[in-house]
Amino acid sequence: MQARSTFFSRSTDLAAPTEFRRISDGFAFGGDYSPEQWPEEVWLEDIELMRRAGVNSVNLGVFSWGLIEVADGVFDFGWLDRIMDLLHEGGVGVNLATPTAAPPIWLHKAHPEILPVDDHGIRKAQGGRLGWSPSSATFRRYALRMVETLAERYGKHPALRLWHVSNELGNENAQCFSDETGQAWQQWLERKFGTVQALNDAWGTAFWGHHYTAFDQIQPPRYSGTGHNPGLLLDFERFSSDALLEHYRAEREVLRRITPDVPITTNFMVQNHPGVADYRGWAAEVDLVSNDHYTIGTDPERHGELAFCADRVRGMASGDPWLLIEHSTSAVNWQPRNRAKSPGELTRNSLAHIARGAEGALFFQWRQSTAGSEQFHSAVVPHGGADTKVYREAAALGATLKAIAEVAGSRVEKASVAMLFDYDAATALRSGRKPSVDLDSVAVPLALHRALTARGIAVDVLHPSDDLTGYAAVVVPTLFLMTADDAARLAAWVETGGHAIVTYFSGIVNEHNRVHGQYPGVLRDLLGVRVEEFFPLFENEAVTLDNGWTGSLWTELMHLDGANALASYATGELTGVPAVTLNTVGAGTAQYVATHLDARSTGALIDDLIERAALRPVAVADHGLELVRRVSPTQSWLFALNHSSEPLQLEASGIDLVSGTTFTPGPVAAGAVIVLREDTP
Repeated sequence: MQARSTFFSRSTDLAAPTEFRRISDGFAFGGDYSPEQWPEEVWLEDIELMRRAGVNSVNLGVFSWGLIEVADGVFDFGWLDRIMDLLHEGGVGVNLATPTAAPPIWLHKAHPEILPVDDHGIRKAQGGRLGWSPSSATFRRYALRMVETLAERYGKHPALRLWHVSNELGNENAQCFSDETGQAWQQWLERKFGTVQALNDAWGTAFWGHHYTAFDQIQPPRYSGTGHNPGLLLDFERFSSDALLEHYRAEREVLRRITPDVPITTNFMVQNHPGVADYRGWAAEVDLVSNDHYTIGTDPERHGELAFCADRVRGMASGDPWLLIEHSTSAVNWQPRNRAKSPGELTRNSLAHIARGAEGALFFQWRQSTAGSEQFHSAVVPHGGADTKVYREAAALGATLKAIAEVAGSRVEKASVAMLFDYDAATALRSGRKPSVDLDSVAVPLALHRALTARGIAVDVLHPSDDLTGYAAVVVPTLFLMTADDAARLAAWVETGGHAIVTYFSGIVNEHNRVHGQYPGVLRDLLGVRVEEFFPLFENEAVTLDNGWTGSLWTELMHLDGANALASYATGELTGVPAVTLNTVGAGTAQYVATHLDARSTGALIDDLIERAALRPVAVADHGLELVRRVSPTQSWLFALNHSSEPLQLEASGIDLVSGTTFTPGPVAAGAVIVLREDTP
């Protein structure tokens, strides 16, 4: 078996790295490959096109279970043997998937009970993917037999670089409401709470008389015609995440037993939403954090959403290298209107992920399908073949990744600003009825991240329990759920000289989705305010503040309790009531924003924070130039990405690895990306 080189440290100490496996030389580049969709004469053409594009890594076999196990216990590995050998001969490493995302039709026919059940009690039909319940013992038995057979056959194949467990766990099977799931749910609750009385106390089941006397009385939150208990809803989402993780672990342990030297991952989906599972908890279970990311075509600032998600993934990986295991070369097929990416966007998207810590950029998929539900999803090789904009740009990206290969293995430089984001808090926000349907766990974090990024300020996205030492500023946006311990940790950090911004509806509930008490809950003392009542705004309603800022969606009847008012409402029912406050706590400050600011006002808020916390940009540059620095113990590299249609000035110097030329302070061309090996690391 071919030896595998090391990758980079999982340690936070640059000077003392621990072993971490690499799946390619330099940056991984390639994507999902489905040779089973094509006659074998196409395979040789594929491998030649991969060679020309610089592809060194493919995800193989993701949806091939039914083509490997053609009947119960009957396996046909002929085609997979041949393509594994051809890829190895072509110098392409394989991330071999356990194909359990797509149970074969014969299995659904024999055991329809493995299919998920929705909250109305209706069992889903065959025809999609992830057509299985995470708690199905029958499915688990068949899946693990498939995994064991695959691992025993290919565990020592020289092309194998990584195990790719299933695919997008939870994308279509995030929750199941079957009786079998209900039993697993009851067992999960008993392990968590120990006694039914402890559960009753946590959830507040006295309301509506939902008092339980035994765990077997507690059902999944099936359709009831009314609202379920918020504590139950939150815990059911936690259980569902754990059930998916339990399945991943089961597959992983089979692979680890048979192939202990091959790293194992599964693809997260940190993109455009809070997530379908608690990926921060999952990150410790994979050898390499891997993520799928797809931009939303209608978002004019989709590059900002990409940057936010990439920073979230890096935070989950504790700053370690991670892998962009799926993104698109151009249009997807699942949005209402699937617009192609503009020239250069493929490159900027890929290098933006690389800048923010990814150790590779893989696409879904290699060759565009002619049949099936994703036949109009873009690929490296489109229906038009290699003589296309997409293939040419992908091949040019492959050359660029080789040119910047020296950056591989480095880390993203620690930021001066931390943003607190938590899947639990996002889940709690959507679990149960809230004062407004417009409340969103991602909108405010994304807006603040975009404003910081546009000003060249780097951001680390952390969990509320993470260490805040070394950060000058911390942003706490719409963090609905916050524990008393996490709030105390934040307050202690502020007292030592930190500067915090907290936005509306943060710190309201505890880990059981129960209201802490007087708003803003566990953050009340830190912020020095007392909120008497929430005043959500109606659709298209807005308020003006007396400092010229504009708010929408949300206002609060707030009283000062030690803080000073920086701005008050100048219009609306709460005219004269404080809307933005600042509290001095020890050597630091805690600012509170009680309304939803528009983009201009958000920018002004960040400008004030930059001045108050003496924040410095990654480099001096024009507004809007995206800047990220990656570092090693001896060298640094500055990524500058211009997403605009105009040149933007950058005050930096070094060798641009992309062009191979010397860069001195000057413009970065419209749509261009430069990667500077800096003169002064």
